[in-house]
Amino acid sequence: MSKPYTPHENEQIVYDGIDSCSYLEGKRQRSPLRYQFADMTATQVDASLDGGDRRVGRMVYRMDCPSCKACEPIRVPVQEFRPSKSQRRILRKNKDVRVLTAPATFSSEKLKLFNRHKLERGLSTNERAYTRSGYERWLTTTCMDTREFRYMLDDKLIGVSILDFGKQDISSVYFYFDPDYDDRSLGTFSALFEIEWMKAQHMRFYYLGLYVEDCSHLNYKSRYYPHHRLINAKWMNFASRKTTRDQAQEVPELPSV
Repeated sequence: MSKPYTPHENEQIVYDGIDSCSYLEGKRQRSPLRYQFADMTATQVDASLDGGDRRVGRMVYRMDCPSCKACEPIRVPVQEFRPSKSQRRILRKNKDVRVLTAPATFSSEKLKLFNRHKLERGLSTNERAYTRSGYERWLTTTCMDTREFRYMLDDKLIGVSILDFGKQDISSVYFYFDPDYDDRSLGTFSALFEIEWMKAQHMRFYYLGLYVEDCSHLNYKSRYYPHHRLINAKWMNFASRKTTRDQAQEVPELPSV
């Protein structure tokens, strides 16, 4: 459950319907979309992420479902994170991958890779190929400092990570990769690389989006320890694999800026 929220003067709710849940069959979801008239400052981005927000285009949203609290925003405190044995293997396996950073932009090469990732991995039977306008509306038209990390093998683009930057925190918006390199576990590698990059920059939290225990497409996000999950409007610390929901300790609220 995300934190209670009152819209501010630089935003407007543009959609607030009840829809079929994207993650759990038979459930209904509500996630009011708030259009941002002004770009958010880095400090505002940090506060937005701390409240459980996600971005799509120039809109942000947080889950506020009428009868279900399964969606839990999840973040990694990067200075405390230590990779597991299997995660260290993935880092070694991809030591030949170069990472370039740049503002998030459109290119035909990236669109082709994005569509291959969406359509060739067998995760959905009703996906359609995105057009340039669809790609830009979702990922690169933004109200935040949005950047991309380009994952390169020699001179070949094999993955792209779209990231929203705050002052101390980063939100992973979306990562897509070349299905021909599925055996490299690039999704895990990108998260591990970005966490380590943030650690070197003395940053704070890496936001992974939403965790849903009963959704296989989302529950993998709990493999990074320690991590925090937003439960009943409070961030709870899951210190290790052995930490249960009953054992998780509340994380102190961030100071107001």
